[in-house]
Amino acid sequence: MLRLVFALVLLFHGLIHLMGFAKAYRYAEVSQLTGEYSRSAGFFWLLSTLLFTASVLFFFLKKEWWWMAAVPAVIISQMLIFGQWKDARFGTIANVIVLAGILLAYGQWKWNGMLREEVQAFQPANLTESSTLTKEMIAGLPPVVQKWMERSQVIGKKMVQQVEVKQTGRMRSKPGGNWMPVTATQYFTVPKPGFIWMADMEAAPFITIKGRDLYQDGKGHMLIKALALFSVADASGAATDQGSMLRYLAEICWFPSAALNTFIQWEPVDAHSAKAIMRYGAVEGSGIFTFDENGDIRSFEAMRYYERKGGATLEKWHIDMDPASFKTFEGIRIPAKSTVTWKLATGDFLWLELEILEKREM
Repeated sequence: MLRLVFALVLLFHGLIHLMGFAKAYRYAEVSQLTGEYSRSAGFFWLLSTLLFTASVLFFFLKKEWWWMAAVPAVIISQMLIFGQWKDARFGTIANVIVLAGILLAYGQWKWNGMLREEVQAFQPANLTESSTLTKEMIAGLPPVVQKWMERSQVIGKKMVQQVEVKQTGRMRSKPGGNWMPVTATQYFTVPKPGFIWMADMEAAPFITIKGRDLYQDGKGHMLIKALALFSVADASGAATDQGSMLRYLAEICWFPSAALNTFIQWEPVDAHSAKAIMRYGAVEGSGIFTFDENGDIRSFEAMRYYERKGGATLEKWHIDMDPASFKTFEGIRIPAKSTVTWKLATGDFLWLELEILEKREM
């Protein structure tokens, strides 16, 4: 609905410039316009109409660069309005509305361009044929992890190299904060561990937040922008690197064959849990995976850096997998729903509820 209203503003604001064109070329008597309109000025009144109309067309065609036609239209329009202020001053209101739309569209265009470049740089250009995972290959893992591998149905299938996941859910930025709906796409690489997570969040009606979490070459970088324009968070450094590694480690529950990679070592804890230790680059992180009696993964817990005012602190980070949510994607059984909780001294902070809608392995 909002898109339609904005498009109508663009269209009618553009068409109303024809009055100045008609007045200048004496095509019609326009009683509402009392000033002097030269033929040269009339050309620009017509040009502004054409540019606004083109921007409406591109907008309806969902071309993210539609704003490029609207920018010169607004500039020309406002210059003409200044020249005929008495007749046309109220057109400034429409120009301000259009300008706001241009800024939002520019932010989206720039954000999407950044993501396209990062995804292209993130994904390996060439993939070699991966090995088939055999029962002999998991023999050195703790018994509970072996049971998980078998339950996940990865035995006899190709070991994953890349993964694409579509997600939905809700999250909040602080304890007691409002929940924000989230939709996201995430790509993983396995032989060289990494991920790029791209999310859209709705903080309030008409207020969107764009998020991108990147883990690449052992480094993490979280970038969050309101309306794709204004930075809300831009985190990097040692604490972010550790947190990104632990996130990757926790999320191998969606592509279990990654548990066999050399950068992950396993230690038994008891009959229902095992410790995973990940070392990559100069960073090391570890966490405890817990499984049920059938071998389904139930939880992951680790000490992860929690960003807060005054600096990041190590806090307990806990993920629960919904036992009723398990689904099979491309023959692999994984938990489709999970919740993420920070267990702080002040109380539990349930931060994220997430559901996997689609998953594709490569």
